[in-house]
Amino acid sequence: MFGNYLIGLREGLEASLVVCILIAYLVKTGRKDALKPIWIGIGVAVGVALAFGAGLEFGSQELTFEAQEALGGSLSVLAVGLVTWMVFWMRRTARHLKTELHGKLDAALQMGTGALVATAFLAVGREGLETALFVWASVRASSDGSYAPLAGVILGLLTAVFLGWLFYRGALKINLAKFFTWTGGMLVVVAAGVLAYGVHDLQEAGFISGLADKAFDISATIPPDSWYGTLLKGVFNFQPDPTVVQVTVWALYLIPTLALFLAPIGSGPSVRVKKQKATDEKAEAEASA
Repeated sequence: MFGNYLIGLREGLEASLVVCILIAYLVKTGRKDALKPIWIGIGVAVGVALAFGAGLEFGSQELTFEAQEALGGSLSVLAVGLVTWMVFWMRRTARHLKTELHGKLDAALQMGTGALVATAFLAVGREGLETALFVWASVRASSDGSYAPLAGVILGLLTAVFLGWLFYRGALKINLAKFFTWTGGMLVVVAAGVLAYGVHDLQEAGFISGLADKAFDISATIPPDSWYGTLLKGVFNFQPDPTVVQVTVWALYLIPTLALFLAPIGSGPSVRVKKQKATDEKAEAEASA
C-alpha cells in the first residue's frame, strides 16, 4: 500500500503544483477572467485520465488470460519507461518549472481562450495519463485481491491535493528539487518491481521464455500471505519465487538507473571537461597578460 501511496502522492503533487502555479499567476497578474478556461482545460484533462484508467481496467477484463498477461506486461514496461523519463525530467526542471509555465501561459493569454484551455489541458493531461498508466500497472502488480493498493493511491492523491492547496495559500514551503529527488529515488525502486512483474506477465503470455527457471524460492521463509510478505509486496512488489529473467531485469534496471538519478547534477564527464577547458584557457590568458 505504501508504494501505491507514494505513486499517488508523487504524481498527484506534480499535477497539483502545475495547477497552483497556473492559477496563482493569473490571480497575481489580475487576469481572473482567464481562470474559467484554465479550469475547463484541467477538468477535461482529469476526465481523460480517468477514462483512460477505466479503459485499461475494464477493457482488459474482456481478453483471454494470455492476452491479459501480454497487455499487462507490455503496459507495465511502457509505464516504467514513462515514469523513469518523468522523474529524470522533473529532477532537472523542478527549479525552473514556475518560469517555464509562466512563459507558456503568457503566450496562451495572447492567443485567446482556446489556447488557455489547451495549455491547461496539456500541462495537467500529460501528468494525468502518466499517472493513470503507472497506477494501473502498479496496482495490478501489487494487488492481493483487496482494495488496499487502490486505497493507497487515492490517499496519496488526496494528500497531494491538500499539500497543493497549502502551497497555493502560502502555508507550505516546499524545496521542490529535494522533494522530487527523494521521492523520485523511491519511485525508481517501485518501478523496478513493476518492471519485474511486467516481465513475469510476458513470460506467462509466452513472449519471454524461462518461466520455470526460478532464481530462488523463499516462499517457506516469507509466505506471500503473511503480513510481512504482503508488506514487502505492497512496498517493493516483492515476489518470493522470481524467475532468473525477472531478477536479472530488476537488477539491470535498478542499479544503473538509481546510480544515475542520485548522481549530482552537472557531474557528467562532458561538464568536467568543459570546466577544465575553461580553467586552462583562463590560466593561459593570465600567463600571456
